[in-house]
Amino acid sequence: MLLEMFNQNKCFGGLHQQFSHRSDVTNCTMRFAVFLPPEYKTKNPPVLYWLSGLTCTEENFMQKAGAFKKAAELGLVIVAPDTSPRGDEVPDDPDKAYDLGHGAGFYVNATQDPWKQHYQMYDYVLHELPEIINKHFHFQPKQAICGHSMGGHGAIILALRNPDKFASASAFSPICHPTQVPWGQKAFSHYLGDDKAHWAEYDATILIQNLNGQSRPVPILVDQGDDDQFLETQLRPQSLQLAAKEKNYPLTLRYQHGYDHSYYFISTFIDDHLDFHWQYLQQ
Repeated sequence: MLLEMFNQNKCFGGLHQQFSHRSDVTNCTMRFAVFLPPEYKTKNPPVLYWLSGLTCTEENFMQKAGAFKKAAELGLVIVAPDTSPRGDEVPDDPDKAYDLGHGAGFYVNATQDPWKQHYQMYDYVLHELPEIINKHFHFQPKQAICGHSMGGHGAIILALRNPDKFASASAFSPICHPTQVPWGQKAFSHYLGDDKAHWAEYDATILIQNLNGQSRPVPILVDQGDDDQFLETQLRPQSLQLAAKEKNYPLTLRYQHGYDHSYYFISTFIDDHLDFHWQYLQQ
């Protein structure tokens, strides 16, 4: 698969790079960004995948989160994909709403027209993107996953459904119970149709409720600002916390006083998340 690098910047002794490629999974051109720590060619570093939220691209986290200094110190690679398929051939919300279509892939595999030809973000993040990264960069196979809001939802469901793939997972302000909130209900009804059982496959709270205890639990760290304007209407972290408590699942939920839903919040606590993942990636 041909990768085209269209941007590169040196940062904290490492490199930030942006790539585009034709995706067989989403049937369009996709973009992603990579942070390579110093000496990445000789140190064989592990990888942290970052999934961004609604309206974001592969650029937002890399530009705003302030993660590079800590990642460089640890020797941690960060890979950030776009949040959806894009392009003239890719369907978008006809009303141009921010919470459906371009910039709002929700990290699911769509089953409904006109979305299913392109909106296969679950398989893209789980399979195709790591295959590209492993082929072209030859990093350590150990990986972890993290995200914000819609991307926090994506990170947690990917880890819960694939405990053999991820050493750890974390999230800022994740959509914890999407089948029960407006963002999730709108996206799932369009992408997945009317089958609520199928919706449940992408709901972190329900996934934990349905755990049978047979697979290795992936430790999860969640930071949530208590001044987040979406806290009660869209995010529902208390539902995830209750499910984890009932199943004795290793979830740490931290409410951070006075913080909102923004990258100011993320940049304040991102070092904690990188340290959290690093301890599990070294095991």
